Amino acid sequence: MPPAPDIVHLRRGGVSVVVDLTGGRLPRILHWGADLGALDHDQLADLRSATLPTIGDSAVTYPQPVPVIPQLAEGWLGRPGVTGNRAGRAFAPWFRDAAHTTTDDQVESVATDPESALRIALRLDLSPEGVLSLSAELRNEGSEPYALDGVEPALPLPDTAGELLDLSGRWALERVPQRHPFPIGTWLRESRGGKPGLDHSTLFAAGEAGFGFERGAVWTAHLAWSGNQLVAAERTPAGTRHLRAREILLSGEVTLQPGESYAAPTVHGVWGDGLNEVTDRMHRMLRARPQHPSSARPVLSNTWEAVYFDHDLAKLRRFAERSADLGIERFVLDDGWFTGRRDDTSSLGDWDVDPVVWPDGLDGLADHVHGLGMQFGLWFEPEMVNLDSDLARAHPDWVFDGGHGPGLPSRYQHVLDLGNPDANAHVLGKVSDLVDRLGIDYIKWDHNRYLTDAGHSGSGRAGVHEQTLAVYAMMDELRRRHPGLEIESCASGGGRIDLGILQRTDRVWPSDCNDPHERVDVQRWTGVLVPPELQGTHIGAEDSHTTHRVAPLDFRAATAFWGNLGVELDLTELDDDTFAHVRRWVEAHKRHRSLLHTGRTVRADTGADVRLDGVVAVDGSEAIFGFTVLSRTATWPPARLRFPGLDPERRYRVTEFAPGAPVPAGQRPPWLDAGVRTTGRALHVHGLEAPSLDPDRTVLFRIEAV
Repeated sequence: MPPAPDIVHLRRGGVSVVVDLTGGRLPRILHWGADLGALDHDQLADLRSATLPTIGDSAVTYPQPVPVIPQLAEGWLGRPGVTGNRAGRAFAPWFRDAAHTTTDDQVESVATDPESALRIALRLDLSPEGVLSLSAELRNEGSEPYALDGVEPALPLPDTAGELLDLSGRWALERVPQRHPFPIGTWLRESRGGKPGLDHSTLFAAGEAGFGFERGAVWTAHLAWSGNQLVAAERTPAGTRHLRAREILLSGEVTLQPGESYAAPTVHGVWGDGLNEVTDRMHRMLRARPQHPSSARPVLSNTWEAVYFDHDLAKLRRFAERSADLGIERFVLDDGWFTGRRDDTSSLGDWDVDPVVWPDGLDGLADHVHGLGMQFGLWFEPEMVNLDSDLARAHPDWVFDGGHGPGLPSRYQHVLDLGNPDANAHVLGKVSDLVDRLGIDYIKWDHNRYLTDAGHSGSGRAGVHEQTLAVYAMMDELRRRHPGLEIESCASGGGRIDLGILQRTDRVWPSDCNDPHERVDVQRWTGVLVPPELQGTHIGAEDSHTTHRVAPLDFRAATAFWGNLGVELDLTELDDDTFAHVRRWVEAHKRHRSLLHTGRTVRADTGADVRLDGVVAVDGSEAIFGFTVLSRTATWPPARLRFPGLDPERRYRVTEFAPGAPVPAGQRPPWLDAGVRTTGRALHVHGLEAPSLDPDRTVLFRIEAV
């Protein structure tokens, strides 16, 4: 095999990554961003030369360019890429004599530190869509244990990245954006609850000042991991800027015995000219996966907000029948079906069908649902347990205990230690048996308590890392045993949304809040990472169960229209007119879901009070946009609607698309009645007069090439 070149240009999907492999050092990324075009070796060498700083008398003061695993022993003064020790020694490893293997889209590197007796293997991949993925594996090659604190790769940023954007949030209000200048120092976001959390940033972004959806270079990082984690933006006085990400390992959680390895979660980096381009790259990468859902996403009905714990067979049979009449394709029975479960204070973990409420089991309901032509789904929370349960009374040692008992309850529940082989086998067996017996097509997998004190009972040793891997393994095994089974990731709403869990699930639940006023932005920002077909989006009650804000049906339906549509209404109580109204929305979604779930998601940069979001067919032949007014603007009427993402040279017809009521008279600009035919360029540059909607209203537009 010929020796690897000393500099590599990975170039795919409109993205260039130039990697320096000289000096036996770990890979150093000299450029990650816009395509540089074809460059020969001499031109790449000149680019490297142009990147080197003036060192002066101190390589410590000016350490750039920095390897993807920054090292204290190389003079790095920022966050180290590997932290740990061997009985207090080997705390500052120096990996060198790296061997590299390269292809057109990949760099693999292996390096050792003989003094620390450590070996690291790195892999950089650039996907056809232009997504950069960085994987690292650390191996203990010594004769003594190595206590690992973390492996934290770094993706470099240029000096033009002057503004940060990350996401925060809380229960029923996830994915709230926050922006600030990129300071000297570190902006750090941590998740320490055993899952990414309701305040998870999903995509952590640095970009040119003022970057938006449509323009401005932006670099983003995402950690494909469903447990404790951190993401950070780091800027040093020497001028280096990085995005960082790693799993947070609790003290003593991972000790590598001689010959053992730790595989760090993959860091995904996405560059784009605007967040729309970032979104498109990420969505196309996810859609290219072999396990990505290929069938039309079933419209579902869920019983939670309709009946809560009030399970009655006759009512639920009627509920299923009304669901089928509505055009529903998947019926999901939520919490409340198992032994003793009359509220959320008890019985979690007792995964047997309640013989009092269901004397003949769930078989009859499941058969009835299947007989109506629908799939049958069931709610589980496999990782959790109530202390008031048969399971906890029989096996208190299966409940996490960090040394002070099971800890504080949250929603009256505690965490089951799935790192305990007996507990794991018990839960897996219970869930798998029910899937098999009832022909369950879909599991809503919930996760409501943070793992704040997750210690193995008896030893008290931290178990979050093992728990995350155990959850992955259980999901993988369920899917192996039951081909075709689909799983939704729900965690008090949007608390576990990441590419690690999405390797094993077919849907995420962005929020427990079905209030469309809040959901517009929850879905918008979740959608930067997650394509619409993987987001559960439900039509909830007129009076929101979480905010008590009242919203008309058309606003609720227009907000839910885009994703994997669901209905969370008590269908047995709807009057005929409302039922027919909902059915029109369900039918409209089915007609257009092939576009919604394969097209390019685009967002317009608008003022704070309005939103203009859409999906454009990959071939540019059609699009659907939604214009939403969330609050009254300071000036009226709203600014013109300027539609991004269309083919600038094609001519389009724009019409109102109204499965429900059309925009009322008096709020309709003249073009809305006559329709408009003009070019994609004119629609984006000049735009159309906006309808003068009342707050909390949405109008949909159908755009078709003519």
